[in-house]
This record gives sequence, structure tokens and C-alpha cells, in this order.
Amino acid sequence: MIPFRLLAFCLLGVVAMVATGCAGKTGKAEPPGLSDVRPVADQTPAPVPSSQPSAPPDEPLDPFARADEGNGDEYDPWEPVNANIFEFNLKVDRYVLKPVAKGYDFILPDVVQVGVSNIFSNLRFTPRFLNNVFQGKLKGAGIEVGRFLINSTVGLAGFFDVATKIDLVTPEEDLGQTLGFYGVKPGPYLVLPLLQPFTVRDFVGYVGDVFLNPINWLVVPIIEVDNVPSVIEHKDRTTSSIIQLGARVGEIVNERSRNLQKYQGVEEATLDLYTAVRNAYLQKRGQAVRE
Repeated sequence: MIPFRLLAFCLLGVVAMVATGCAGKTGKAEPPGLSDVRPVADQTPAPVPSSQPSAPPDEPLDPFARADEGNGDEYDPWEPVNANIFEFNLKVDRYVLKPVAKGYDFILPDVVQVGVSNIFSNLRFTPRFLNNVFQGKLKGAGIEVGRFLINSTVGLAGFFDVATKIDLVTPEEDLGQTLGFYGVKPGPYLVLPLLQPFTVRDFVGYVGDVFLNPINWLVVPIIEVDNVPSVIEHKDRTTSSIIQLGARVGEIVNERSRNLQKYQGVEEATLDLYTAVRNAYLQKRGQAVRE
């Protein structure tokens, strides 16, 4: 049985990843709607149509180029609703998340914030490993295993990203990318309250990655599997819910505090923020699937 708190967990979280949510390089849980965008002054037009070959990995994204330019597909049919939810998410970020993140940033030094981010990334090892396997990327899967073992031991439970320092890195993989790898179309662009941007395919992958992470059903269960024990008993739903939501809120605040200046610049330099976020996200996800 999947309890109601799984739905609550999904709705109260904020992506993204990578992918789904989530990978070799340190993952970041970024504020709703602001991931994948850079100030306009730093943009170089580089539209990446989904029907054409992949752009070089280091080519900057152009948030004002249509992600599906040239193929006639409707990729944002729910734009009026999406835009309203996007504005709601921005207000939550501006009046709640950002002030809290500023206080958090004042209290904790940068090295601690980076370490906390590394720990959360390390805990999402399993979905990244499995999605590498699902896509037949055995080298990537092996690197993920190596990263997890090194960072969990020498890196003190993942606080220090030792694996990256020795150049043991691999591109981020999530279930949304895996579905795209097998030909599942992205579907319409989707904006949900308090969550990162998605396509319909990526949202399915985001929820699927929650199931792929054994922490969510073996340690702090938000998913109940018959006859499968967990560290915190299934019947103790209050404790598991508090831990899960507390950890998620902590991760969001930590990552927001690490990016205060970055997102301030984006908001000030971008006139049509909704369009910029949408198109940059769709380009980034298309590029991730092609890779």
C-alpha cells in the first residue's frame, strides 16, 4: 500500500534533476522554476531542435529559442495554467524560501553547505546507478559504484566529494532520461506548485525515481511494501513523514542559500522569466536524453 504521505512528499519537494531528479556530479535541488537559466547577457543563441543532432555538452543554452523549433509540435499547451503556477512558485521563493535561505547562509559557512549538498547527492546513488544500467551505460554504472564507495568512506558519508577530486565523474542519469532513451516522447511542459519544471515524461520519471531509491521503503518508508521490513516501522508514519519532509526542506534551503547571487542576477536580467525557464529546461532535457 502506498500511503497518502507519498503524494504529500512529491508535492512538497522542489528538481531536478536529473534527474530527478539526481548523479555523478553533485546534484542540486534548485528553487522552483529558476534552474537552467542564466542572465540574458551571458546567453549565446544556440537553439537545439529535438530532431537535430546534439549540441556540444558545453554549449550554452538559449532560453529564448523554441525547444521544438521546426517540428510544429505543441510543447506547452497548458501555458496559461503553467504561467499562473509559475508566478505562485516565484512568490513562495521570494517571500518564504529566499529570506530563510539568507538566514541559513549567514549562520553556516560555505564548506558546510557544500558538504550537506554532497551528502544528499550521495544518498541518491541507487536511482542514478539503476538508470545507467537501464540505459546500458555500464561504464557509468561502474563509476557511480566507485563514487559511492569512495565518498561514503574516505569522504565521510559523502560530506566530501573525493571522487570528483580524482576525476571520477559521470553524467547525471534519471528515469525521465531513461524513458526518453527508449523513445518515450516528452509530452507537454508541466509546472506544478512547489516543484521544479517538468515534461509529463519527466514527472513520471521523477515519481519513479522516488520508488527506485531504497531509502524510501527500507529506511525511512514513505512507500510500504508488504513483507519488506524497514528501519523505521511502517506503522510509525509520523516519524518517517517528519524525517522525510524535514530532510527535503533542509536540502532545498541549503541549495537555495548556495545560489542566492546566481538567481538574483537571473531575475534582474531576464524580462520574460517564464519563457526563459521553460525553453532552457526543454533544451537541457533534450540534450541530456541525446547524450
